[in-house]
Amino acid sequence: MAYIKRSILRRNILHKLSQGINRISAKGVFIGIILTVFTVIQVYPLIFLVFFSLKNNDEIFSGNAMGPPNNVVWNNYARALMGGNVAKYFMNSLIIAIFTIIIVAILSSMASYALTRMRWKLSKTVMTTFTMGLMIPVHVALLPLFIILGRIKLMNTHWALILPYAAFGLPIAILILSSFMQTIPVEIEECACLDGCSIYMIFFRIIVPLIKSGLVTVVIFTFLSAWNELMFAITFANSKSVRPLTAGITSLVGEYFSEWGPIGAGLVIATLPTIIMYLFMSNEVQKSLIAGAIKG
Repeated sequence: MAYIKRSILRRNILHKLSQGINRISAKGVFIGIILTVFTVIQVYPLIFLVFFSLKNNDEIFSGNAMGPPNNVVWNNYARALMGGNVAKYFMNSLIIAIFTIIIVAILSSMASYALTRMRWKLSKTVMTTFTMGLMIPVHVALLPLFIILGRIKLMNTHWALILPYAAFGLPIAILILSSFMQTIPVEIEECACLDGCSIYMIFFRIIVPLIKSGLVTVVIFTFLSAWNELMFAITFANSKSVRPLTAGITSLVGEYFSEWGPIGAGLVIATLPTIIMYLFMSNEVQKSLIAGAIKG
């Protein structure tokens, strides 16, 4: 009798375990299907852009705009790079983005250190002023910047875009880095000061390595805003020698006729740096977000 009871109990336990495994498997499959569909929806625009860049006008307007090309036209990339001056525009955008990142990273890190670590009378007022810069729309500053840049002879130069991009990138950068610096214990700097470190040694050897994740986040945000910006680009850089990639691609559209394949190739080339930066720096951004969540 006891043996029969143990057998029935064992059978019930195995049955419940199998039901649990089936339920978990069904739930896992459902979640996998949802994530797969979401991934396809997110990635397909990029795939569509690549397909689009490998077609000619006849195939694009014949009804095969979304699918893969029937006849791959690799020459679109050569025409975009050479005939459409996309290579020149790409280098202009790269120069503008790099100098903007350098200026924003240096000034925002130093300003954040001064605002969070040094005691002076107007520190809170200055911090509030920087934060208010987030509320200024780009459109409001367009005309004043146009007049100022024209008077100081910076129109149609790289600096005509670098300086406004850096100015609009500083508020969010200071906000991010200040929040990171506020979580660093003051005792670390006090110990370094007792060991004979100057304020510059403390900043460059201790503070900067500790806010590396925040700096990476600032670099990515600054790069994306400078790389993708269009309004300032088409207003302050009319010359082909300094025109960035966003304004350069818009110039490929003709008044009466446009070759859409090379335009698609130019868009693919413009997208590549963003994808590469994400692949190399996404882990640092995730670390910074996690660190901010834990510290917050």
